[in-house]
Amino acid sequence: MDVFKRDDLGFPTFWTLQIIGWGCVYLSALISLLSFLKRPGALSALVGSSIFVAALFCASCALRPFCRSLVKRGLSWIALELRGILYSLLAGAAAGTAIQLADLRNSGFDWINWIQISMQSGFMLFFWCSLYFSIKLWQQSIRERERLLRAEGEARDARLSALRYQLNPHFLFNSLNAVSTLVLEGNPPAATRMLAQIGEFLRTILDNEAAPETPLSQEIAFAEQYLAIEQTRLGPRLRVDMDVAPETLEALVPSMLLQPLIENAVRHGVAPIVDGGTIRIASKLHGAKVEIKVQNSGPLSPRLSRTSDPANGIGISNTAERLKTLYATDHQFLLQWPEAGGCEVTVELPFRKSLQPQGEAPCAR
Repeated sequence: MDVFKRDDLGFPTFWTLQIIGWGCVYLSALISLLSFLKRPGALSALVGSSIFVAALFCASCALRPFCRSLVKRGLSWIALELRGILYSLLAGAAAGTAIQLADLRNSGFDWINWIQISMQSGFMLFFWCSLYFSIKLWQQSIRERERLLRAEGEARDARLSALRYQLNPHFLFNSLNAVSTLVLEGNPPAATRMLAQIGEFLRTILDNEAAPETPLSQEIAFAEQYLAIEQTRLGPRLRVDMDVAPETLEALVPSMLLQPLIENAVRHGVAPIVDGGTIRIASKLHGAKVEIKVQNSGPLSPRLSRTSDPANGIGISNTAERLKTLYATDHQFLLQWPEAGGCEVTVELPFRKSLQPQGEAPCAR
């Protein structure tokens, strides 16, 4: 039946609770009359109880629109209860009058009995109003909390999208600048190959830009695509060492986590050096966390990392902001300069696996 449907929160509707609640009141009244079944006047007591519960049921239905209007006005709990007392006394008086008129046992209108019934009815209806207010305010608080959560989620997604879109022009500018350099150096085949690699890489980004998180295996594939572009530009000067633990490949990480870190490492730790250098990407499980490291063997120092040029720090600052947006305080993002030289970026995230099966993951090497 439609009467017993549930609302958007999965909570029983008004009529479901109304029928069940007053049904329980009537059942308790019947149980209390069991001991009087063999006594004179049992039938009269049964009729009286039935009339009493029916009158209260109708009175509470009549109270509903008034109570609902009070809740919609956003009144405080005390204000609701004070008005609930007034409405309950009025409804109780009306119910007492209806009960007196319907009770055929009385030859006339008994004012003393009317006052007693009206007070009893008013008390029960006040309890009904308080219960109604409690349920409605509780439902409002849940809906408000869900609305805030949706708003926070939408704001977070918008911020993540803005941060990701910040990366794409930065990467494209650097890549096209590298293509221009290859052309000026008289190496058109390398420039053509690099343009094709850039196109493929950008297509991969666009195909996956809606997901805030992706499996680490997919991020490694992105990284390999990007490193292929850089190796076209730098040749043997750029060496890559990967040490990715197989058990971490299914870990969910922020989309485009590695590319800006690797780009930063190549640009500052490999490209400026005549002999080039090594980029090392490693991952491992550390308790309930997955630890990811990007290292370069170049001479990057704290002094160089704090340059005022915004392009030099966009990969680091962008990644830090996205990690904070996604994980709040449940992550670590460390930037260190080992004594042996170079720079090391360490990211530690909660280890969560992707629920969807992925394609063939790249092998750790």
